[in-house]
Amino acid sequence: MGSWADGRGVLEGADVEVPVEVAASYRARTRGLLGRDGIVGALLLTPASGVHTFGMRFAIDVAYLSRDLTVLDVRTMRPGRLGRPRLRARHVLEAEAGALARWGVRRGVAVRVRVR
Repeated sequence: MGSWADGRGVLEGADVEVPVEVAASYRARTRGLLGRDGIVGALLLTPASGVHTFGMRFAIDVAYLSRDLTVLDVRTMRPGRLGRPRLRARHVLEAEAGALARWGVRRGVAVRVRVR
C-alpha cells in the first residue's frame, strides 16, 4: 500500500482476521495506546520502526514489519519500557500481550491490511 491514512481495517494473513486501527498521522502515532486499558484487535503504526511503553497501562506484543508487511520480529513489552528500533522496520503492529501468538503472527509471516 503506497499511502496510509488514519482509520480502521482488517489484518489478514495470520491464522484469523483481526480488526485493526491504522495510526498514520503524527498525532495518532504519538497517542498510540496511551490512556487505554486495552485494545480489541491491533494498532498499526505507520511509518514506525520502534515504540515505547512509557505511560501504558498494560503489556503489549509488538510486531516489527517490513515495507511489504512481512514480520521481522515480535516482542512482548511491559509498561515503562523502551523498545529497540529495528532498522528495516517500516511499520509496527501492537496488540495486547499474547494476542499475536494466538493469531499466528510470527517472524516471517506476511500480513495484509484491508482498509475499510
